[in-house]
Amino acid sequence: MDHITFLVAVVIVTALAFDFTNGFHDTANAMATSIATGALKPRTAVLIGGVLNIGGAFLSTEVAKTISGGIVDDTLVTPGMIFAGLVGAILWNLLTWLLGLPSSSSHALFGGLVGAVWVGAGEHGVHFDKVVEKVLIPAVASPIVAGVAALLATYLAYKITARARQDSVTKGFRLGQIASASLVSLAHGTNDAQKTMGVITLTLISAGALGHDAGPPVWVIASAGLAIGLGTYLGGWRIIRTMGKGLTDIQSPQGFAAEAAATTVILTSAHLGFALSTTQVCSGGILGAGLGRRLAEVRWGTAGRMMIAWLVTLPAAALVGGVSASVVKDGGTFGTVVIALCAAAVAAFIVLASRRNPVRADNVNDAHEVTVRAAVPTTVGTVA
Repeated sequence: MDHITFLVAVVIVTALAFDFTNGFHDTANAMATSIATGALKPRTAVLIGGVLNIGGAFLSTEVAKTISGGIVDDTLVTPGMIFAGLVGAILWNLLTWLLGLPSSSSHALFGGLVGAVWVGAGEHGVHFDKVVEKVLIPAVASPIVAGVAALLATYLAYKITARARQDSVTKGFRLGQIASASLVSLAHGTNDAQKTMGVITLTLISAGALGHDAGPPVWVIASAGLAIGLGTYLGGWRIIRTMGKGLTDIQSPQGFAAEAAATTVILTSAHLGFALSTTQVCSGGILGAGLGRRLAEVRWGTAGRMMIAWLVTLPAAALVGGVSASVVKDGGTFGTVVIALCAAAVAAFIVLASRRNPVRADNVNDAHEVTVRAAVPTTVGTVA
């Protein structure tokens, strides 16, 4: 542990802070549909999600290895670059959470790292072929696969239960949702907690505390799992509202189909080392489930805003990561402190802005849109 300098310690803490934001940002991936259909109470749902996220963190390390030694050249990366990349990822997570947009925490992390390493080490510090293979191709394919699978599963679910009693169908699929949502949480922990493991492992490699191509130590796995689990338990209610109510009016058969499809895609990709976006997979599953039910309404305006967020996540986080890396590179310790203070100020502003129109466990299902500013009250008449 002699290699753990102050800067490395700061980077590790920042990585765990990102993991925490990843947890509450992506709680909706597993639990939004179960909360929307009433299969689980909101607080129960996030508790189950948090515990299973921690358990999922111990199932695999393939995605962590992709990040620590795949998309960037670990021989050229410094702790300062990683810190800058994490700043870009955290700020993007907080901004999209404020707006209730289910964007990709994974792509925010990848974008921040790519931008920071590109500025800090040059173009040759980024393995763009691996970025395309492990990040971009899965980003396009995974929500389509999950959407088609959920569409077919939803169609079959309604076809098979067409003559059954509606209350029995609803009760049965709600029980099924508890299992399927739990599996999504487990899969989310397996996939997303590994990304922070990979970042911390990359930091330790760059500092000389671990050898090249090393996997994450047990303490890294445990701390990443705990951070994402705690974030999940606190609940990203703003994004839960968008995914549970904003895309389509979800019924229990649709929720079960969407969750089952998402789990299959996420666990398969985690085993193969593809660092895909669980947000995109789960959103694709919900859209597919919406299309699979006859006469169901899909809110394409909300879906369109989400897709725009998906497209700009990588470049936006890369821009912030690159600018931060430039300041850190030129300013040294002073530059690092400046970036840290600026990031803290922006984060505080976003949190304060969210309190103007809060979304909580008790009102998460009250509407299907998330607004930042509370509506200005109007008066019908005046009192003399």
